[in-house]
Amino acid sequence: MAESKVDVLIIGAGPAGLMCANALAHAKVPVKIIDKRPGDILAGQADGIHARTLEILQSYGLARRLIDESAEIHRAAFYVPGPHGGIERLRRLPAITAPTTARFPFTVTLHQGAIEAIFHDDMRPQGLDIDRPTIPVSIESSEDEAELKDPQAYPIKVVLQHLDRTMNTTETIRAKFVLGADGAHSWVRKAMNIEMEGDMSDYIWGVIDIDPDTDYPDARNLGVIHSSSGSALLIPREGNLLRLYVQLSDADVLDPQTGRLDKARTSPEKVLEMAQKILHPYRMKPIGDIRWWTIYVVGQRVANKYSVRDRIFISGDACHTHSPKAGQGMNASMSDTHNLAWKLAYVLRGWADISLLKTYEFERRKFAVDLINFDRQWAALFSSGKARFKGNDDGLHEMFRRNGQFTSGIGIRYEPSTVIHNQYQAAAPNLIVGERMLPHVFIHASNAAPINIHDKLPADTRFKVLVFVGNIEDETIAANVQRLGEQLEAPESFLNRYGHGGSDKVFDVLCISASSKQNVDWCDFPKVLTPHWSKVLLDDQDMHGRVGGGGFAAYGIAPEAGAIVVVRPDGHVGVVAPFDRLDAVDAYFGSFMFPVSS
Repeated sequence: MAESKVDVLIIGAGPAGLMCANALAHAKVPVKIIDKRPGDILAGQADGIHARTLEILQSYGLARRLIDESAEIHRAAFYVPGPHGGIERLRRLPAITAPTTARFPFTVTLHQGAIEAIFHDDMRPQGLDIDRPTIPVSIESSEDEAELKDPQAYPIKVVLQHLDRTMNTTETIRAKFVLGADGAHSWVRKAMNIEMEGDMSDYIWGVIDIDPDTDYPDARNLGVIHSSSGSALLIPREGNLLRLYVQLSDADVLDPQTGRLDKARTSPEKVLEMAQKILHPYRMKPIGDIRWWTIYVVGQRVANKYSVRDRIFISGDACHTHSPKAGQGMNASMSDTHNLAWKLAYVLRGWADISLLKTYEFERRKFAVDLINFDRQWAALFSSGKARFKGNDDGLHEMFRRNGQFTSGIGIRYEPSTVIHNQYQAAAPNLIVGERMLPHVFIHASNAAPINIHDKLPADTRFKVLVFVGNIEDETIAANVQRLGEQLEAPESFLNRYGHGGSDKVFDVLCISASSKQNVDWCDFPKVLTPHWSKVLLDDQDMHGRVGGGGFAAYGIAPEAGAIVVVRPDGHVGVVAPFDRLDAVDAYFGSFMFPVSS
């Protein structure tokens, strides 16, 4: 039997697995990813990408292609039973509700296979491809505590079976870490005896994808529909496609003998027929064949733990399941492993203690529990037909509006931990520690070209140290900035103390000044803040007065005081501090990183 070693073995090449594999491959971490499917998904499956996930994909340089290939959803339409039979439109709302700071204030839809292809194409230049069709058949973990605590050891043994071979069908992998991203029926989760908490609901839904022939006026908007014949959710897809979620009755799909879901008891034509009744008086017919269909029972469950011995992890549907109607599944899955990948890289490089990995479960499981609680209310309200659609007093619309920050992902906040320190939140009150960095347009001091701060925060595993310095034309501010520069250059500064392989390998320092573009040059700032002309930004408008300016105010930073804002590799604010509390930033990195060996 062939045997090999790898730092990280990923089981499952869906969105969660691919996000992690791609991030680790770009971080030059040896990784192997396997999947039981013989080929790509060609239609159906998950399809909605929300605002925060678009920002995450942008940090990997992948958002533009996704947006170009997708359908954009900017608006939602709510329909209710009309007084004369059929349905009528109650109102339209933005697809992302409540005051939003989203850089991309919309949702996009594209079938899962096309989304996965974007990752495939980004991984291959890094020398990584999917090993498939391949399945795990056994997994063992060392019981030696010393070995388990040594991040350079290979304490996990996994035996794989290659389903497309007639000879040499099995292979043994020795891995430092294993990630189970293998779906709701996760083999890894079951092998590790991780329990799912929660239950299945009584709500049964059918789903079809069609190229519609319709006079329904909101076919290119998110449609939330309640009628006397039932409930439906309509989601526009790439090209001219439309996805319809239709509530079904038990009699339609349950086997009366076993009480189990039996797909053979219904058909895509029956799901379409139900949709047509719900949408009356509007016409809804497919052009050609129905492209894809399925049925499902809504389940709301979360794993009781996300890791075993900080060596074997689960992510995505393997650790949380919920209804697809809020479009959270793929978004939550990719966000899970976006959170985990940089932490694995730091531990494997010997930069951080292995206990850093505990923050993965701490941060992502709390989000999953919150998501399940939201989904339970949303699915019950949607499926019950008791959304109280009367004038302005309708529960579903209100819940949709009130939870916009959560469902879009832009309001997710991680609680204080070793990688979230909020002691000096007042230094930048609008940059909430634990939430993602707010987007804003600044200009380069070197040439006045505008740039969104998010485009200065690539997911390259480095911490971004944003130094907001005020207007250096003020002599007092200039002196404070000069003093800060000297402190940052000192041997005991975090830049040097934790700058493994050179501070620019771990930290990317950006200087953001409130000075005028007419009065300062990029080289007027201390050298530690100006390693390159592209690293100095101004809170001023571009040369045509179209964009830029107002950043200090938007972030709540007093220009005369300034602030230091540390953004984690996953884009979340880890710590903020005033200029005179550089010790707080030192303490932040000291809480989970190893100092450079002298």
